[in-house]
Amino acid sequence: MKIFSTEERDFDRNFSELQKRGSMDIESVTDTVLEILKSIKKDGNEAIKKDIKRFDKWEPKSDSELQISKKEMQNAFEQIPDELRDALKLAYKRIESFHRKQMPRSWFDYEENGNILGQKVTPVDRAGLYIPGGKAAYPSSLLMNAIPAIVAGVKEIVVCTPAPNSEINELLLAAMHLCKIEKAYKVGGADAIGAMAYGTKTIPKVDVITGPGNIFVATAKKLVFGEVNIDMIAGPSEIGIISDSNANVKYLALDLLSQAEHDEMASSIMITTDKEIAIKTKDQIYSYLKTLEREEIARNSIEKRGAIIIAKDLHEAVKLMNQIAPEHLEIMTKNPFEILPLIKHAGAIFLGKNTPEPIGDYIAGPNHTLPTGGTAKFYSPLGVENFIKKSSIISISDSGINEIGKACELLAQSEGLTAHKRSVSIRLKQ
Repeated sequence: MKIFSTEERDFDRNFSELQKRGSMDIESVTDTVLEILKSIKKDGNEAIKKDIKRFDKWEPKSDSELQISKKEMQNAFEQIPDELRDALKLAYKRIESFHRKQMPRSWFDYEENGNILGQKVTPVDRAGLYIPGGKAAYPSSLLMNAIPAIVAGVKEIVVCTPAPNSEINELLLAAMHLCKIEKAYKVGGADAIGAMAYGTKTIPKVDVITGPGNIFVATAKKLVFGEVNIDMIAGPSEIGIISDSNANVKYLALDLLSQAEHDEMASSIMITTDKEIAIKTKDQIYSYLKTLEREEIARNSIEKRGAIIIAKDLHEAVKLMNQIAPEHLEIMTKNPFEILPLIKHAGAIFLGKNTPEPIGDYIAGPNHTLPTGGTAKFYSPLGVENFIKKSSIISISDSGINEIGKACELLAQSEGLTAHKRSVSIRLKQ
């Protein structure tokens, strides 16, 4: 794992390389994904079944085999251990409570002349959720994507998830039951995105697609944007940590590894003001690595995409972290809330020694579907607003049209739009 200081001669080069961590070579898979999307649009379920045989190593004999039954979900929910079921319920409760606070409201503004302006908030009719299922199963992703949609008032939720060898993780099935999912399908990758974007005989067309995935999923979401809405183009997971001399190196090491074990492409970056903390954290990481079930994945991530930067002071550390704009940001300093106002760009911010990133992944309440690769500079976490749309409301009174109509006429005339002008003029009192 690299350790380098801001005072080193080649710091700018090293830091520049670090900022490229989230880049995905979308162009390299675009042609492949386009072919998949064209096939789905043309052949629907038949194209999906061919790709399932090719990629997921099983062969659906009929369209109905693509669907996950509600009975499967219920059985899984009933059969998982009681403590696991209780943990799912607690996570559901906390995530729901947080997202209810996000819900925007319709509003009206009544002007003195009788004009009424406002905004109407309406949920989308149908949402499509993509839940990964490749190297690991993520029931937490189902909760994080489904619950905001439920809170928003979406009436129909469609779930797609890959099923290697036709098998679905029991905990994911249990989470589907808890969320009362009616329609779920054993379809993954770009096929799933195409099916939800265009619709097939079995899988309905949706209005918005959310959820993380690999480069093929991300590319497919980018290509179908406009046909449907999407949440964001998410890349590999990442964590940033700002620490000072007060931080516990064992905490730091495990928190960095908590992202590294996700994927070889995950990034774990710490900026510290203390050289000794930097060295001890690196040593502790290698001590813990050999105890992890996913040691090889975590080791590749840490060594190829991880880094510890030694900054002159916290001001410099914050400045650099804002440039990185990490998906998850832990502030492990003596007074973390003093640092908070200085943070401009981060998907989720974790404050203090007792707030490790995994708390946010599962149980805290805020959403764990977050912008990656520096896109926290312009994207927000997944939330209720991804599943709603807003309509402007305008009602102009008799006196109101005469007050503002002349100005409207002038603006329409200045743009050379005669019918625009006349549609106002005909309503004005002469």
